[in-house]
Amino acid sequence: MAGRPTCVSSEMQLRLVVPGAASLPVRAGLRYEVTDPYALQVAFHTGSGASADTVEWTFARSLLSDGLTAPCGDGDVQVWPSTSAGASVVCLSLSSPSGKALFEVPLGQLAQFLAQTYEAVPTGCEGDYVDVEAELALLLWAEPGT
Repeated sequence: MAGRPTCVSSEMQLRLVVPGAASLPVRAGLRYEVTDPYALQVAFHTGSGASADTVEWTFARSLLSDGLTAPCGDGDVQVWPSTSAGASVVCLSLSSPSGKALFEVPLGQLAQFLAQTYEAVPTGCEGDYVDVEAELALLLWAEPGT
């Protein structure tokens, strides 16, 4: 019997919604590590060639999962299901001091990625993958201001 993966990753083509103009393609890398079982990272690749840059966000896995079927999220991150050009998508709205962005994520690809993360760490088992003693030590021994 094969063991569960310790990392799940996927590259996806998202669409950046631009008010009053055609949406723009944005490549994004999604990554889930069992060592941080409640969260996943999304790296948005901006630019191309030598001018390529990456903007990374960390999300609660449950936020993206819940957003597959119903609107959820407060504040800086909001997620909801929708359709675009006849295709099922998940809208991902991000807000930061730098600005706001609205992305359309292909529903099928996101659902498949999330399913793989739940194969790695099933719902309700996240606590089994957290080293509480190590996390507590980090909090207690952190330098002030770090």
